[in-house]
Amino acid sequence: MKDRIAIIGGGLGGAAMAGLLQKAGHDCVVYEQAPAFTRLGAGIHIGPNVMRIFRHLGMEQQLADFASHPDYWFSRDGFTGDYLSRIKLGEFAVKEYGAPYITVHRGDLHELQLKLLTPGTVRFNKCLEHVEDRGDDVLLTFTDGSQETASIVIGADGINSRIREALLGVEPPQYSGWVGHRALIRGDQLRRYNLDFEKCVKWWSEDRHMMVYYTSAKQDEYYFVTGVPHPEPDFEGAFIDSSKEELFAAFEGYHETVQALIESAETITKWPFRNRTPLPLWSSGRMVLLGDACHPMKPHMAQGACMAIEDAVMLTRCLGETGISEYATAFALYEQNRKERASRVQAISNANTWLRTQEDPAWLFGYDILNVPLTEGRG
Repeated sequence: MKDRIAIIGGGLGGAAMAGLLQKAGHDCVVYEQAPAFTRLGAGIHIGPNVMRIFRHLGMEQQLADFASHPDYWFSRDGFTGDYLSRIKLGEFAVKEYGAPYITVHRGDLHELQLKLLTPGTVRFNKCLEHVEDRGDDVLLTFTDGSQETASIVIGADGINSRIREALLGVEPPQYSGWVGHRALIRGDQLRRYNLDFEKCVKWWSEDRHMMVYYTSAKQDEYYFVTGVPHPEPDFEGAFIDSSKEELFAAFEGYHETVQALIESAETITKWPFRNRTPLPLWSSGRMVLLGDACHPMKPHMAQGACMAIEDAVMLTRCLGETGISEYATAFALYEQNRKERASRVQAISNANTWLRTQEDPAWLFGYDILNVPLTEGRG
């Protein structure tokens, strides 16, 4: 059998994995449970550490052309508006870290990633029901009754990963105690206010925040996501509808700019933040994990998807070093070269301290995973 790599999950991490594998000459298929991809979701930050990866894939310029390019990450006191930090981005990031820092709509980024893939790479309506490592291959059984085989399987299927379950057993993720409210605001809604809506700003108080940024170069969409303490939600699914009233109550007394944003929001959703403690292993047999399947984190560092895409680069590099037949060596090398960085980002993100005060983000943004030397050691 020709070596075939199965990727479970076609989100940002899975799409990056497929693009990188195909660029390296591998045969891969993405199995996605959704019936199709639509422009749902929300905004996303992409730091220079990942823009360099998109350069390698040949999509950096297209992405940069339609994204927003903030000159700073501003952190401001939620009540007074006083600046807590001004982290330089813009031209400084290009010069200092070798690539731009952008904010963009997640759906627009995803669409661009998918255009890189060989037609037919993504197979929709493929919800994984069972996976069996048979020694010589992996048998995948889907809820539609179909079956596929693969040489190796990469679990890019998120915090509720079925591949993680196969490796470690069924265990629900832990509720963090926080929810995030999300809303996209039409740019023309903001013109009625005599206020400065900065390109990238996080409003903080002791136990909650609101992160706000544009999702396009046209500045026709302004996006916010919050982090607010909340009892564990009692609903099924990823999110439910929220309301202006709930947000006004959550951010009572906050700066007038925050009040204007809440007033301008037409549709608000509420998402519980869930996470996991670091996993004891990232792979077993012919199966391996990346992204939220492996090291889920609260979104407060704006690096969750970026870490998944970095994972994809490292995994591709390690498979290139060993070949598919030596997958166990490749998986061990991958974990050795990713665990420390991914765990550090996971811990800082969950602590929600990133860029609240003036600090140097060079260790994160200046990291070049395409060229960093591979290290071998004990796992």
